[in-house]
Amino acid sequence: MSNTQGMPPPTLRRAISLPLLVFYGLGVTIGAGIYVLVGATVAQAGVYAPVSFLVAAFVMLFSASSFGELSGRFPQSAGEAAYVEAAFRIPSLTVLTGALLLAAGTISAAAIAVGCAGYVALLVPLPLWMIIALTVLFSGFIAAWGIVESVRFSAVLTVVEVLGLVVVVIAGIWYQPDIIIALPTVFPQPSDTPALTSIGVASLLAFFAFIGFDGMVNVVEETENPARNMPMGIFITLVITTLLYFSVAAVAVLLLPLDDLGQSAAPISLLYKSLTGMSPTAITLIAIAATLNGVVIQAILSARIIYGMANVGRLPKGLAQLDARTRTPLLATGLVTVGTLAFALLFPINILAERTSQVVLVVFILINLALLRIKWRGDPAPDGILIVPAIIPVIGLVTCVAMLVGPIFIG
Repeated sequence: MSNTQGMPPPTLRRAISLPLLVFYGLGVTIGAGIYVLVGATVAQAGVYAPVSFLVAAFVMLFSASSFGELSGRFPQSAGEAAYVEAAFRIPSLTVLTGALLLAAGTISAAAIAVGCAGYVALLVPLPLWMIIALTVLFSGFIAAWGIVESVRFSAVLTVVEVLGLVVVVIAGIWYQPDIIIALPTVFPQPSDTPALTSIGVASLLAFFAFIGFDGMVNVVEETENPARNMPMGIFITLVITTLLYFSVAAVAVLLLPLDDLGQSAAPISLLYKSLTGMSPTAITLIAIAATLNGVVIQAILSARIIYGMANVGRLPKGLAQLDARTRTPLLATGLVTVGTLAFALLFPINILAERTSQVVLVVFILINLALLRIKWRGDPAPDGILIVPAIIPVIGLVTCVAMLVGPIFIG
């Protein structure tokens, strides 16, 4: 008989340090949002597109704070579902939250995979559907490899994708130093109602570019010193992405014709070629790395959601099984890969991005309500965790509702 009988079942490995956690957060956040959808925000908001990223970051800030406290109170995989369970103790609401998270993760991964395939198609003469399929399958393999291996792979790609954006910003300032003087023109006048309206509509797309930090809480069981590192990792990730997104968008709208930018499927490559006069091959390769990275990390995130819910009995226990060698949930990862492939082959990227943003906003509304209920009940908090004032989840709730329903009334 196997001598593994009697041994304890494998557990998730607590091996993610704060730097690796930040790389994870950046990797899951930066990707199709800026490398592909910056053109779509320009099509909506024109020269004011950079402000739409600031609006989205503002909405994210308060919900990020709520996540920071809740991750300390309940350091479990499938974090959002665990938070809702602890706050409301309604099993059906917990399952709904998990389903929304899983939908957001797989749809987001599909959107990024489509963006990745668009860049790959510039270099490889294969049918787009085949490139999408290969991208998703390769990402699923990496996600199943092992958490440390996956995050290290992601960290390498994250360095590449961040450097790509930094190079674009530096090149813009180098070739056009006057761009700094022109920066105030990307901010509308407070009385310019049409501009403010367009920013509001574009902010829903820009919001997609920030989705990811919430996924960080789903690797909390694999994070070292989570009470300290998780909130710090969330806020560091949000600050870095906001600075990068605003800078890249500002360079783009101030240096390129807005019509060309709004119609481009590869806006960063277009910007790089315009600034340097060089072939965009290098930046295209960086964009491929960025988007591939996003698919890998979303696969990890979604698989951890399934694992976490199965581990607490909200899904079949078989989905919580970990491979003894990789210590990753292989069955859950396989299911996520299949779902991602289906969405990627059936829907265009802009629809996938909008639906992801809407689903995530609903989840954020539930999360802010959960923290408010926990605070209202006076549930004691563990020592040493981040505690935010009750006004923070209130503002998080209001801003998420406004972003979710605002475009409906504007439209």
